[in-house]
Amino acid sequence: MDSEASGDRDGRDRDDGGRARNARPRDGLGRPLPRGATGVARQPEGVLLSPEQTLAEAQRLLDDGMPFHAHEVLEDAWKTGPEAHRALWKGMAQLAVGATHAARGNMTGAVTLLRRGADHIEPYHDEPPHDIDIAGLVRWARDHATAFEDGADQLPVPRLRGAG
Repeated sequence: MDSEASGDRDGRDRDDGGRARNARPRDGLGRPLPRGATGVARQPEGVLLSPEQTLAEAQRLLDDGMPFHAHEVLEDAWKTGPEAHRALWKGMAQLAVGATHAARGNMTGAVTLLRRGADHIEPYHDEPPHDIDIAGLVRWARDHATAFEDGADQLPVPRLRGAG
């Protein structure tokens, strides 16, 4: 098939609307692999999950060392959720991207995204929705951002929900 028919007019995969849709396989941290390589299955986009399902799936992916994929699940909640909780889900997705950067060895990106995510979720501290451990996540993000600035290179998996 020629590149015009496949939507690859400029060397990049595009959807019918012209938006970039990289169809290359990806590794477990979301990095593109060469075409034809075997990669990790991507999270389907636009899947409507309940907040409980979103948190359970994101936690599973984080526990499995796949923060990039957890970010995709949280991003769907951000883009499809009620306006009152969009900043919450955006911040949660940013925390997962921060974890992705840390796992890839990009500590500058990790620091930026961990702090940005903490800033987005902190306003939910007084009334945490869906049993999300806002206080714990904000502390986790800020503590590890500071640790990365001091030379640390490891990030433990966060717990998204409270113990109860």
